[in-house]
Amino acid sequence: MQKFSTDLTRRDALRRLAALSAIAGTAALPLRGHTQSAVTSNAPMLTRAIPATGEVLPVIGCGTWIGFDHAPGSAEYQRLPGVLQALFAAGGRVIDSSPMYGRAEQTTGELLAASMGAARPFLATKVWTRGREAGIEQMERSFAHLRTSTIDLMQIHNLVDWRTHLATLREWKSAGRIRYLGITHYTPSAFAEVEAVLRAEELDFLQINYSIDDRAAEQRLLPLAADRGVAVIVNQPFGGGGLLRTLRDKPLPAWAGDLACTSWAQILLKFTLSHPAVTCAIPGTSRPEHMADNARAGFGPLPDAAFWKRHASDLRA
Repeated sequence: MQKFSTDLTRRDALRRLAALSAIAGTAALPLRGHTQSAVTSNAPMLTRAIPATGEVLPVIGCGTWIGFDHAPGSAEYQRLPGVLQALFAAGGRVIDSSPMYGRAEQTTGELLAASMGAARPFLATKVWTRGREAGIEQMERSFAHLRTSTIDLMQIHNLVDWRTHLATLREWKSAGRIRYLGITHYTPSAFAEVEAVLRAEELDFLQINYSIDDRAAEQRLLPLAADRGVAVIVNQPFGGGGLLRTLRDKPLPAWAGDLACTSWAQILLKFTLSHPAVTCAIPGTSRPEHMADNARAGFGPLPDAAFWKRHASDLRA
């Protein structure tokens, strides 16, 4: 067991133990004898623990950027209830949105209000403005759009005015208005600043980009998040999307069945989830069939880094 220096607070010790436990309990494993038949229809989706509390989250969620920015009455909007149904039916819970995603928050709130009896979602959104009062006003609108009195995770988007908003989020967390707080980014040029904030502040979550063709986060940010006891949500598990579009026309590799994968989307998601610091991936979609397909990546074995290295050539378009 890791020893803790005497200057660590009890909370620091508990958080590090939680992080170590989360990683040890869900680390990627080498594939030895796993077959698709090992996945049963009633098997639960894989989960990982939030280090700060030990609460577990299903490893596949749903992002709402672009896909949920549709008005009632449109054909696109009419498909969206099926997206949430597919997420919940597979055991997923995490729904991530933002005030910068058009009416995505409002759409999410409408759909959840109309689906009474569905599994309780884990709602995540963001603050993306400057100034304390402007931030409070924007977050209050998020509560109204999402039709909730408590938001599970409030994140400071792209670190915009993060010192100002972090003070507000700490107050709201203490008051029970939000359950967790975090930061987000998706630009590698900002990773040095993200790292500095992770080292300096106590955070519950980091949302970052990480995929098989965008691996900069694994150099410093993912190990640091694990060491600091910070859960990680991956916001671009397909990279920019070009790789997935190209791979769709390529036959699946022979080893796909060993991962219980039936699509390239599932393979790319499995890569992201194979990193033990990753808590949840949130591929965005507006199509129920894509949500159902993505969710299947949350079942079956997760290979280790050596597996992906051996098969790297199979994953190039």
